[in-house]
Amino acid sequence: MDVTEVTRTDHLDPTQISDILALARAADLADGAQPLSEHVTLRLRPDDPAPVDHLIARDPAGVPVGYAQLDRTTDPAAAEAELVVHPAHRRRGLGRALVDATIAASTGADLRIWAHGDHPSAAALALDLGLRRDRELWQLRRPLGGEIAEAVLPPGVVLRAFRPGLDDEAWLAVNRRAFADHPEQGRWTADDLAVRMAEPWFDPAGFLLAVEESTDRLLGFHWTKVHGTVTPGPVDPLAETSIPDPTRGLPEPVGEVYVVGVEPEAHGLGLGKALTAAGLRHLRDRGLNRVMLYVDESNSAAVALYARLGFSRWTTHVQYRLAP
Repeated sequence: MDVTEVTRTDHLDPTQISDILALARAADLADGAQPLSEHVTLRLRPDDPAPVDHLIARDPAGVPVGYAQLDRTTDPAAAEAELVVHPAHRRRGLGRALVDATIAASTGADLRIWAHGDHPSAAALALDLGLRRDRELWQLRRPLGGEIAEAVLPPGVVLRAFRPGLDDEAWLAVNRRAFADHPEQGRWTADDLAVRMAEPWFDPAGFLLAVEESTDRLLGFHWTKVHGTVTPGPVDPLAETSIPDPTRGLPEPVGEVYVVGVEPEAHGLGLGKALTAAGLRHLRDRGLNRVMLYVDESNSAAVALYARLGFSRWTTHVQYRLAP
């Protein structure tokens, strides 16, 4: 193994951040799947307050060729990790070294490790280390040129755009209730919302809210996103890869059903289908030809809804688990 060491730190300097982003880009181009998820890449930023561990493997010249991030912020008894190995340095034991270092750093926690793209080498390594397949996250896609259902809202409910600074608290409250059982989405804080609103891709016009017309009470939402476009404004040195772009290298932008949520008290009104359709129509009106979304394989109701709306599975991300 041509690696001198795997080091662990809780802070990255700008050079380290740039090197890790370059490493992730190289893996993305080789594999056709971004190796690090959105929240992991956001936590590379030097101003991110989350106390995560960064494990970096370097070659003899000191260049990072492997990276893992270990996050224990949501539960002190649990930990979650993601890792990436440079394509030119694979099949040399580096992935195993990073996983071993991650397990050691997790200090007996209930550890979960994501493998994006369900790569065979990740499955083989998991088998060798006794990690079991615990969760699947599907990426679904559909063209936007076909038929899109009408966005039929219940009487007394209207759509409007999200208003930054005015709708934040109401949205966070509904998001928490709508995703109370979701391991990531239901834990979003004001900081999580703010950091995404500061991203170059954020567009409040594509953040659709379903509200009671008489009271403006929030009942549901569809937050859309566009990958592969450039937003005018100040240049952010991390903007290009601050949010992983699963469409990198494709010839055109791709829309995303970023998150759809409904207030539990409003279930049964058909808002989920109506909001999804409204977002798809918004993305098509922006000139996009295709759209994607992420959904847990175990969420049979959501999978069935998206299938009825014309989505098909594109790829799979797998979470492996090492229980203490």
